[in-house]
Amino acid sequence: MRIILGIVFALLSNFAIAQSVEMADQFRSEGKIYVVIAVIGTLLVGFFIYLIVIDKKLSKLEKKLKEREH
Repeated sequence: MRIILGIVFALLSNFAIAQSVEMADQFRSEGKIYVVIAVIGTLLVGFFIYLIVIDKKLSKLEKKLKEREH
């Protein structure tokens, strides 16, 4: 799980660096940059919460499967 998160963060940081500076300057001058950051942050937090919930459910299913085998 930590490896996946590390890869995702590395990809996102490279994506952020590759974006055009002119676009960021325009958003910043119009005050829209905070909206963009809030939306991206909300999506990322939601995605990570979803991954954690799925991981917990999968762990429960694996545990039940191991109990049935014994």
